[in-house]
Amino acid sequence: MTTRTANFCIDCADPRALALWWADVVDDFGADEQDEWTDEEAWLAGPVGRDLVFLKVPEPKQVKNRMHVCVRPVDTTRDEEVERLLAHGATMVNDLRQPDEGWAVLADPEGNEFCVLTADAERCGVAQG
Repeated sequence: MTTRTANFCIDCADPRALALWWADVVDDFGADEQDEWTDEEAWLAGPVGRDLVFLKVPEPKQVKNRMHVCVRPVDTTRDEEVERLLAHGATMVNDLRQPDEGWAVLADPEGNEFCVLTADAERCGVAQG
């Protein structure tokens, strides 16, 4: 028997706004079905039928996430991506970066933590260009 992930759900106060924010963060999940979104749920269609689903909940976030998303830059460095995301409205939670290793823990506009990892090229010692 085999089980695979189907969706990754993120609780939030404003599903539409947070889905659009994440659509600007990741390029492998798209906001193609916005006309089907509701005030209660929005989603980004991802690879292999897996979606990021944003679900409206009444309570605000109060504690650290038990599960979180990690992103890896494709055509930029980890540090450049951290700066882009901070300028885009993310906040720094914990900076665990070291040269060519480590990560930064950021939070999206609703406080959900996620990590920015080093790019594959940085891990392999290949210069970005």
